[in-house]
Amino acid sequence: MSDETRPLIVVPGDDPPQIAGSAHLDRLHEHGDVVLYGSLPADDDELLKRAKDAVVIVNSRGTVNWRKNVLEQLPKLKMIATCSIGVDCIDLDAAREQGIVVSNIPGRTAPVVAEHALALLLATARRLAFRTSELKAGRWVQKFDTTLYGKTLGVIGTGNIGSAMIRLAKGIGMDVIAWSYHPNEEKAEQLGFRYVDRDELLKTSDAISLHVKLTDDSRGLIGSRELSLIKPGCLLVNTARGAIVETDALVEALQSGHLGGAGLDVFDIEPLPADHPILDCEQVVLTPHSADQTPEGVDLLNGGAVDNAIAFLKGQPQNDVTGAS
Repeated sequence: MSDETRPLIVVPGDDPPQIAGSAHLDRLHEHGDVVLYGSLPADDDELLKRAKDAVVIVNSRGTVNWRKNVLEQLPKLKMIATCSIGVDCIDLDAAREQGIVVSNIPGRTAPVVAEHALALLLATARRLAFRTSELKAGRWVQKFDTTLYGKTLGVIGTGNIGSAMIRLAKGIGMDVIAWSYHPNEEKAEQLGFRYVDRDELLKTSDAISLHVKLTDDSRGLIGSRELSLIKPGCLLVNTARGAIVETDALVEALQSGHLGGAGLDVFDIEPLPADHPILDCEQVVLTPHSADQTPEGVDLLNGGAVDNAIAFLKGQPQNDVTGAS
């Protein structure tokens, strides 16, 4: 970057607080002028006003979206660093057209997210949310739960998080099969699982955990057809993105009892509205897109985003998902 002008680095909406007060944010002051907005922008006009002079955006919240109509009005913007693995809040094609580098944080929080996925799986198998609500209501209900030891977990997506989930599942005595857009037989041998085709995974798994990124190919990956193939009583865990599963089909499978339960950290609409149909389902465990929201996880996310921003400002962009550099 030019030595004549300090670049403007903007955090356009940090609510709830993610990077505010972080020591990592302080590192950016050496490299440019930093402006942080503690509230979310009300609309695109406000977002444009906040970002109009920014050279670098640190997008700390995925609810702040960067679509083509916004990006094409930001000629000074050269880079977006996300405090996340997923980049579905950004129109990557539009960013590429505008020459904007988009850098995410692959792998850093994989153990943190996988731990949450395992927690959802265990809680769903043992009906922890249902049992808690029944006891609070004064009802002592006895139903059989699901033992996971010796059962088969089907993992869809074997990237960093999926691989970490495989390790944890095998640690509690589960057999693991997997399907991936990019199968890696060396990884399968190393971690002790095998790849199968997607329909076989759906038909033979006792539980399924989703770990693919949201793309045009993966949107609606699990719909009515796929849910009809699963074994009765199968459990589903989703810590990836809500749109990977068709909501109406998921609700129908839960309400009918064909799907034994679901542990969900992500939803088709976020924040989850009070009238969302998933809230009427009994055998669910729900968390508010918080799989990486531990002190350690947040520190890893913030550090990764700042590292990416600094690397770009030094002329050495890393983790660029657009290829714009």
